[in-house]
Amino acid sequence: MSTKPLFEPLQVGPCTLAHRVVMAPLTRMRATVPGHLANELNAQYYAQRASAGGLIIAEASQVMPGGGAASTPGIHTPEQVEGWKGIVQAIHAKGGFVFLQLWHMGRISRSFNQPGGAPPIAPSAIAAPGMTVSAKGTPEPFDTPRALRSDEIPGVVEAYAQAARYAMAAGFDGVEVHAANGYLLEQFMQSASNQRTDAYGGSIANRARLTLEVTAAVAKVCGANRVGIRLSPYGVANGSGEAEPMPLYSHVIGELDKMGLAYLHLIEPRASGAGQREVDHQGVPSAAELFRPAWHGVLIAAGNFKGDSAAAMVARGDADAIAFGRLFISNPDLPRRLQREAPLTPYNRATFYSRGPVGYIDYPEMESA
Repeated sequence: MSTKPLFEPLQVGPCTLAHRVVMAPLTRMRATVPGHLANELNAQYYAQRASAGGLIIAEASQVMPGGGAASTPGIHTPEQVEGWKGIVQAIHAKGGFVFLQLWHMGRISRSFNQPGGAPPIAPSAIAAPGMTVSAKGTPEPFDTPRALRSDEIPGVVEAYAQAARYAMAAGFDGVEVHAANGYLLEQFMQSASNQRTDAYGGSIANRARLTLEVTAAVAKVCGANRVGIRLSPYGVANGSGEAEPMPLYSHVIGELDKMGLAYLHLIEPRASGAGQREVDHQGVPSAAELFRPAWHGVLIAAGNFKGDSAAAMVARGDADAIAFGRLFISNPDLPRRLQREAPLTPYNRATFYSRGPVGYIDYPEMESA
């Protein structure tokens, strides 16, 4: 079908979007280390993908030391704020809008990324299943994390709130709470990774508590209409997965719906690999379709969309906008290409996390493709 439904205006919090082609948050491992600083190369990358009236959700940024991976940016020091200012200015100069994704990996982080080499934190001392990559690049099991004490949890909430303050100081139009893909907030929500017996474990309401407290704290800092949240109800990334997602996520989305947030960002089940591998499950439920009745604000859907499937979902009203990830990597002018129904440049997965400019800022725009 025509991509015309993607090119109607949309109000997202304080931002009046000219189109509904959103750039999804994408970890690209190009931050400056030490310091986890956004840099000029990052600014060039984002400026290439900015468009007048377009929304970019900037990549996952760690809210506290040890909350992320090597070469990923942070938003917990004044120096990191200064690094992000250049990126925000570059996007705004193109007439675009940008939210920053707030992130803590929890048990998916590694001890060698923690202050003092300590174990990563998590709701319970349960290692993620499967294998990860060692500091030397060889496969090895995930570290067994340290369970957060009850008296430490308010500090985690405050870390997200402080990260939101820093994001506002950097000039971002808003922030997105990352509660998907098997990271810390989702670890608290899901029963396989959370076996706590305090107020943050056990019942659905208790397991959802941290995500709701973090979102409320961030909304208090920024204003609720400048806060989005990302969820992956049927995701399996990083050892995640709830046996019965509907009760849990119906509760979470119902509570979030009361907050007046800028948007809800749902990852479709067919893209549940968090970009780590090619995933395109068929015959599985659409998260947007399932949870649309419970959500009365703007809904952004993400997950292996092409122009026609994205337009169809918006036309049906199951989502208000579509977030594109990998196609935005290889097509910096993706909105224009989709509007003109022009051919798309294929991406090279080998350069997703390879550092440097290759596969990062060297994809051509349409005229020279």
